[in-house]
Amino acid sequence: MSFANMLNKLSGQPESYEKKSLYRFGRTLGAGTYGIVREADCTSGKVAVKIILKRNVRGNERMVYDELEVLQKMNHPHIVHFVDWFESKDKFYIVTQLATGGELFDRICEYGKFTEKDASQTIRQVFEAVNYLHQRNIVHRDLKPENLLYLTPDLDSQLVLADFGIAKMLDNPAEVLTSMAGSFGYAAPEVMLKQGHGKAVDVWSLGVITYTLLCGYSPFRSENLTDLIEECRSGRVIFHERYWRDVSKDAKDFILSLLQVNPSQRPTSEEALKHPWLKGESASDRDLLPEIRAYIAKSRLKRGIEIIKLANRIEALKMQEEDDDIPSAVDMPSPPGTANPASLTSFPVLSTENGNVPPAALAEGEAGGTKKRSLSKIARGAIFREVVLAKVREMKENEEREKVERQARERTQS
Repeated sequence: MSFANMLNKLSGQPESYEKKSLYRFGRTLGAGTYGIVREADCTSGKVAVKIILKRNVRGNERMVYDELEVLQKMNHPHIVHFVDWFESKDKFYIVTQLATGGELFDRICEYGKFTEKDASQTIRQVFEAVNYLHQRNIVHRDLKPENLLYLTPDLDSQLVLADFGIAKMLDNPAEVLTSMAGSFGYAAPEVMLKQGHGKAVDVWSLGVITYTLLCGYSPFRSENLTDLIEECRSGRVIFHERYWRDVSKDAKDFILSLLQVNPSQRPTSEEALKHPWLKGESASDRDLLPEIRAYIAKSRLKRGIEIIKLANRIEALKMQEEDDDIPSAVDMPSPPGTANPASLTSFPVLSTENGNVPPAALAEGEAGGTKKRSLSKIARGAIFREVVLAKVREMKENEEREKVERQARERTQS
């Protein structure tokens, strides 16, 4: 037995804890109900380490083992790779490939042009990843733009699917899941109505993502859960002429097939991959960037405000800690608008599985019986600047759009 192993045993640490010495922790990439994600250096390069506080999943350890089981079974170019895992007396550590190329929508905004054809090939990559999962009876359950990341900043970088925190491996293809899981605006109606769900929820989420990618706004825009449920249950998907007139008929047909209220009427991931739109032949060359940039401006404003909650969450977790694995809230994730290098950074918004506390409750209330600390003036100042800049960007995008529309009207009248 090595000296380190002997020390770990004497201090009550599990055998795998010795792996921690292989990683040098860096900046914080994200935080949620159960812990945080940090960047780390190891002999093979940079990785993402998800640190889960055991006290936050006490009685529900199965969800951690489920995530590990799912990650270890996957090997696909469009899915973030599992690297390793280990544990201490009070934490689980899940190590994965680090994606440094930024989130889908942020990255698109850096392009000089992004067409419907580009969109069809982007969605095809995601469907290939989802089909890989579904063939192995795995349901992701939290598909959204924030979980679609580029591996590197290179123009030809692979797009990868990340965050398997609430993914489920089904015992059989027909198994029905009943827990609430997903993110606001992307969860399928059967999830929100607690009717039982399966693989078809991923298909619905991809329908919402595809719609948003092509026009710059969501097909379901209600701000509260009750109205959103009603909107999704009605199944009305509107293609407003102003934004959709130059989008191909195949694209609209593809979206409508994915956004069927009845999950049994949605195509499987394998069937969706055969749709003509994903071949890119019928997709138009119209530039989608103006609409996408307007969407990003609005979402950055929301995310700027969310950073305040995120920092409070880190502080709440910090107060439960005895070591430096959970850094101070001033060690913030990248602000909105910069490339988000995290994988596994987002945590479920709608997930109430096994009675877990939603992230907002931890951010805004008390955590672990301790009173939350306030943000430092430096952090508040940085956040305020980001919110203001996001608002300015949004106003400029609106002005630009109004100018283009005014010029189009004048040309039509003349």
